[in-house]
Amino acid sequence: MKTQTLFRGTCMAVLLLAFLATGCKKPEMIKSSENTLKSTTSNGVTINSVQPVKSEALLAMQCYNNAFYHQYGTYGPSFKAYYYSDVNQTGRMDFWRQAEAIETLIDAYNINNDVDLKNKMVYLYNGMRDAYGLLWTSNIYNDDVIWGALMCIRAFQITNDGGMKDMAKNNFDMVWNRAWDTNLGGGLWWTTANNTKNACVNAPAAICAMYLYQATGDAAYKTKAKQIVDWMVTKLYVPGTGEVKGAMNAAGVITEGPRTYTQGTFIGACSMLHNSYPSDNYKAMGAKAMDYTKISMCNAQGLLPDEYDTDDCQGFKAIFARWACKFVKDHSYQSTYAAWLNYNAAEAWNYRNSNGLMWGQWWHRTPDNYVNSFETTCGIAMMNGVWLF
Repeated sequence: MKTQTLFRGTCMAVLLLAFLATGCKKPEMIKSSENTLKSTTSNGVTINSVQPVKSEALLAMQCYNNAFYHQYGTYGPSFKAYYYSDVNQTGRMDFWRQAEAIETLIDAYNINNDVDLKNKMVYLYNGMRDAYGLLWTSNIYNDDVIWGALMCIRAFQITNDGGMKDMAKNNFDMVWNRAWDTNLGGGLWWTTANNTKNACVNAPAAICAMYLYQATGDAAYKTKAKQIVDWMVTKLYVPGTGEVKGAMNAAGVITEGPRTYTQGTFIGACSMLHNSYPSDNYKAMGAKAMDYTKISMCNAQGLLPDEYDTDDCQGFKAIFARWACKFVKDHSYQSTYAAWLNYNAAEAWNYRNSNGLMWGQWWHRTPDNYVNSFETTCGIAMMNGVWLF
């Protein structure tokens, strides 16, 4: 399309200016003394870090859209779109990764208030409706449905579109009705097979429930969020360290260890519950989970881990960035965590490729032919997330 060609040229021109501004050396974030922060890693290494440049955070999102965004037709008076799974445009991202890519776009809009990003968010939401309908009962993965519902309620916060709120509410309610039971003392099952209860469905469901409470005023959602997190605290959270285990099978045996996205969503859920239940220690548990991620999951310099067990894992850091940065902002933890998060954002952008894309290995350069659209959400979410605080 002509508009896509024009945008590609604009994006590449701006990206070239960003490279030229740094000369021939490895590109660094622009530094300003008043934004320089320090934190100390577990082995005593001090991180000197700065908040990344806001214009580059927007540019990172624009370059992502340039590589993967596809607008494919009308949807009533509006349009519809989806993200490709790779730069070769071999097909659309699958359901949950699409929802998470849209959440990354929401992150960028909330920081930059860019009209083009808002329009694309609406068109991508329309694309989800077009592809999957309004109620996702045929999806056996309860976490998939919750990720989609969470995307919808966050989009509603921007547009006040009742259809988005209804999609979030109806799909959350469907998962709650089919997945919550008293086996293992509570918790949501991961799939309709009812074999495991996983952090990856429970923690984001608690976040979604709190947003639904805010949107509807129905206190039952707040109660459900608390039930979910309290169950996680008794079954998956390790109070001495802040580790959040990934899953428990039907026999009550832990089957998965921590991941950045389960740490992040547990942090996000604790953060949102704190104001409603300030005496229940949620903020302290969120901080403990932050500490575990920083001390036990990062390398000696504080860099978040590479997660490559499966291609699903490759986008996990985007989810961690989203909720960790919000936690820092909402509870004024800048002096404790800002330098660490800024360092990760800066390293991701330092190793971008010539198209402005960042893979999940934030310690060496992204190949110019890199194709994975889910993985490349990670750096964008982190770069925009640090602008929350």
